Amino acid sequence: MANGRIRNEAVADTEPAAPRGNIAEWSVSELSAALKRTVEDAYGYVRVRGEVSGFRGASPSGHCYFRLKDDKAVLEGVIWKGVYGRMRVKPEEGLDVIATGRLTTFPGSSKYQIVIDSLEPAGIGALMKLLEERKKKLAAEGLFDEARKQLLPFLPEVIGVVTSPTGAVIRDILHRLADRFPRRVLVWPVRVQGETSAAEVANAIQGFNDLPEGGPLPRPDLIIVARGGGSLEDLWSFNEEIVVRAAAGSMIPLISAVGHETDITLIDFASDKRAPTPTAAAEMAVPVRGELLARISKLMDRKLACWQRGLEQRRKELTLLTRALPKDILAQPRQQLDSLAERLPRALRANAQLHHTQYSRVASRLAPQLLRNTVERRRERYENLNRRLRTSVVANAQAHQARIARSRDRVSACGNAAGRAMRTLLAQRMARVERAERLLAAFSYREVLKRGFALVRDGDGHPLHSASAVARGARLEIEFADGRINAVAGGEAKPASPPAPDAAKPKMKPTAKPRTRGDDESSGGQGSLFG
Repeated sequence: MANGRIRNEAVADTEPAAPRGNIAEWSVSELSAALKRTVEDAYGYVRVRGEVSGFRGASPSGHCYFRLKDDKAVLEGVIWKGVYGRMRVKPEEGLDVIATGRLTTFPGSSKYQIVIDSLEPAGIGALMKLLEERKKKLAAEGLFDEARKQLLPFLPEVIGVVTSPTGAVIRDILHRLADRFPRRVLVWPVRVQGETSAAEVANAIQGFNDLPEGGPLPRPDLIIVARGGGSLEDLWSFNEEIVVRAAAGSMIPLISAVGHETDITLIDFASDKRAPTPTAAAEMAVPVRGELLARISKLMDRKLACWQRGLEQRRKELTLLTRALPKDILAQPRQQLDSLAERLPRALRANAQLHHTQYSRVASRLAPQLLRNTVERRRERYENLNRRLRTSVVANAQAHQARIARSRDRVSACGNAAGRAMRTLLAQRMARVERAERLLAAFSYREVLKRGFALVRDGDGHPLHSASAVARGARLEIEFADGRINAVAGGEAKPASPPAPDAAKPKMKPTAKPRTRGDDESSGGQGSLFG
């Protein structure tokens, strides 16, 4: 009915004479719902081929949103969370796929979109491209490194086989193991083709690894993942990341035997060993029992021959050594052994009697009442020692405190005495310095100059002691108390006239004998007035 209304209105739009005021009103929600029903009724399920674009993985809700495009158009695509988890082929950016789903609209943004139920690569070329890209990605993560691969056990006790329980593969493996070396086999049945195959194989590998050591179900020493030949699409489950990561993370050595010799899957690169066929995997798993028995028998024969030769050699050497020994060399030790053998029973009885006596004596002292009395006496002794210890600790603490107080008083008294002694010593040193200063001033020639005398030096600054040492025209330097002047000698030297005997002059004190510079320096005095 909605379709009819839309078509009628479209026809009415093409008729220019029809009145537009009589067209029925639609709300946006009603029009969107009508369009949604029209698209879903007209198309339903469709298959669309295009390139995945804008895929960024699952959203936080678990749903996937991306676009399918070709060179002319773009179609929005949606994969719900439950469908995405069951998909065998997951969408990847740039992958050319064929999507199957329902065509519908999203009224919230006025878009039409396809709700995808399944995806499949668009041809062998797309599968090979996807395989190469996945191989490069996993190799970059180091899952194919040779350093991660484990050595296969020489003779495993239990072999786990992950394969289909109804195919010919498991029969071939069991038959080959029975021919070579019968071993216990645990079969984990899985689907080897289909949407759930990859998850089942990965769970089987992880399940074998999770079996506990010594549990009711034995943990395999080796795992074989096997499947018969098939096309690339049939073997695609063994190219899934979940299977490759499970094989690479297996702590049990794993042999991959998927397809025939020309079939290559990604699990072959992650496994510890690749077998061209499931039968070859069984041959790699165990050696040939008959060959092992023959080898063991040969080694046993060689070992027995070596032992016999060694025994014969030792017998000959013993015979030669026996001939060289004296005949009665063991007579004395044999006699001593007999004597000790006769004394041993008596010694044992005496020793047992002695220990029995000691035991009885000790047992008599271990009566309950005696033990209680001993415990009580020791308890009283320990209590007395405890009281004495506490009293001693308190007394020692008080004695130490008194000793510390006396020491503190002595330190204070010593400090006061040291202060007084220091002040007295400083006063004495200051007085000595003042006396030395006054004595230095008294002996200085500058004091003589202050009394009106003058000091005459020649041009080189040397003091002159007599007039005869001055030549006419010589340059002189005369030092007075208040300064120095330069002068020139003008005449010859004249002898000084002796003083009159009756001249009334004060009697001078006899002057000390002039001392030379060397005398001053050696005696450590002040030095000559002119020196």
